[in-house]
Amino acid sequence: MDIKSMSLKELEEMLKNMGEKAFRAKQLYQWIHEKQAASYEEMSNISLDLRKKLEIEFPLLRLKKIQVKESAIDGTRKYLFGLPDGNVVESVWMKYHHGNSVCISTQVGCRMGCRFCASTLDGLERNLLPSEMLEQIYAIARDTGERVANIVLMGTGEPMDNYDNVVKFVRLITSFEGYKLSQRNITISTCGIVEGIRRLAKEELAVTLALSLHAATDEKRKQLMPVAYKYTLKEVLDACEYYFQQTKRRVSFEYSLVAGVNDNLEDARELWQLVKGKNCHINLIPVNPIKERDFKQSEKKQIQQFKDFLNQKGVTATVRREMGRDIDGACGQLRRSHMNKQ
Repeated sequence: MDIKSMSLKELEEMLKNMGEKAFRAKQLYQWIHEKQAASYEEMSNISLDLRKKLEIEFPLLRLKKIQVKESAIDGTRKYLFGLPDGNVVESVWMKYHHGNSVCISTQVGCRMGCRFCASTLDGLERNLLPSEMLEQIYAIARDTGERVANIVLMGTGEPMDNYDNVVKFVRLITSFEGYKLSQRNITISTCGIVEGIRRLAKEELAVTLALSLHAATDEKRKQLMPVAYKYTLKEVLDACEYYFQQTKRRVSFEYSLVAGVNDNLEDARELWQLVKGKNCHINLIPVNPIKERDFKQSEKKQIQQFKDFLNQKGVTATVRREMGRDIDGACGQLRRSHMNKQ
């Protein structure tokens, strides 16, 4: 059993079955999640006997820090972590004036097949447990000595393809007895799994939903994202509208600009027609080129024209600041580079 993935209630039940007092569960939970203890040895107010039992029956998950690359441009750090089963995942630490953000992975690999993403090149290996998502945050906090203020689930993997573990992760990282992160400081990205979006809308969470849109027509979206063959834009946007109605949380639309593919003014016009009247934000992302694909980043002038057109039409659109371009900052690049060396 994975103790770091347990809720406080589950811990209480487990300790009760071990013949321990219920209050021990809260102490243990705080050591794991509030203080991010690296071992049971640190848990000074828990008896030595209980610590030894826990160490044998419920070893604490730790990620092995395999590699850290730091950008000379902006200080962004890309982490490659080793999992107990020998797989590797990557996370990104970004320093902003409004607080430190960490982008985490939710799966080992990905099966969504988006054409511009390195995460999906080797397919899906497995889902990550809540503890393996949490430990990406805790390991980075320990390494930097700084608190993580914002979390984006935009690394390797499709969060809606690992739904139950992702929702449990959110509840654990935001629990009052643990890390106490505000739900409003968490963004969950999806390529458009309609059932997952509608299900998340009913969870009574205050997280931000980010849809990987990347094209304003079904035809063009199919060229970039295989998921578009299963769900039409109408189905996906109806699900996003449902999410907004249920949560009152503005949806963010991610739009990667690829030179000569989806970045001209006609594309901008089609995007405006698609989202006008919706309470949303368009996040324009200059695509981060990967050597396995021939996609190129749009020219700065083209990006600016695209943004200006949307703004003039009353759509809130911003260009995402590029982070970590000199350290294989795009999703999946560092993991793939490591795998190719094995």
